[in-house]
Parts: sequence; C-alpha cells; structure tokens
Amino acid sequence: MVYVWVAIGGAAGSVARYACSVAALRWLGPGFPWGTLFVNLTGSFAIGVLASLAAADGRPLLGPEARALLLVGVLGGFTTFSSFSLETLNLAREGAFGAAALNVAASVGLCLAGVWLGFAVAGSINR
Repeated sequence: MVYVWVAIGGAAGSVARYACSVAALRWLGPGFPWGTLFVNLTGSFAIGVLASLAAADGRPLLGPEARALLLVGVLGGFTTFSSFSLETLNLAREGAFGAAALNVAASVGLCLAGVWLGFAVAGSINR
C-alpha cells in the first residue's frame, strides 16, 4: 500500500511542479528558470519542515504512509532537489562534512556531465 501512496503523491507533486513552471513562465518570462528555482526552494523548505516534525518524545508525527505520500511522493514528484538537500544536510549534521561536500560536488558535476553526455549521444543518433 505504501507504493500506492508514493504514486499518488508523485502524481500530485509532478502536476504541481508543472503548474508552477507554467505560471512562472507566464508571469516572469523565459529569461531565467524562475519556476525551477521556486520549486527547488519551496520543495527544500517543505522537506525540511516535514522531516523535522517530531513529537517531544522523538516519535515522528507523521506515520509511514503519510511520510511516503508527502516526502517521497509529493516532494519527490515536485522536486528531487529537496531530497538531495535533505540528505546533504543530514550528512553535515552527522559531522560527515567531507561526504556532504562530495555529495554536492558529485551531484552537480556528474549530473551536468550526464546531461551533456545525453545530448552528445542523442545528437550522434539524430544526425
């Protein structure tokens, strides 16, 4: 059943991301990816709030189904940057500063390289 909650949340998050991107393009124009920036910032804030919600005794206020729906589903569909940000912050909070820095450098560098490689492969196929 958890997979169903993730799927429902993912669908909702993806639709919300698309709506934000369309609205930003309409309001602010195409000169800068404002929609993506907005989605990444709000998604990162939201995952921080939801991940930190705990009762005084340390028990999570959100059950496993709600966490699957909201954190993995909605926010995962809305922006994976929020997950990356939370995981990097958790590494830093655990004192693993080298691992946190490596995660940032590797994620940004390798993802940019992946996009470049994808363009290169598709360009060679599409000639």
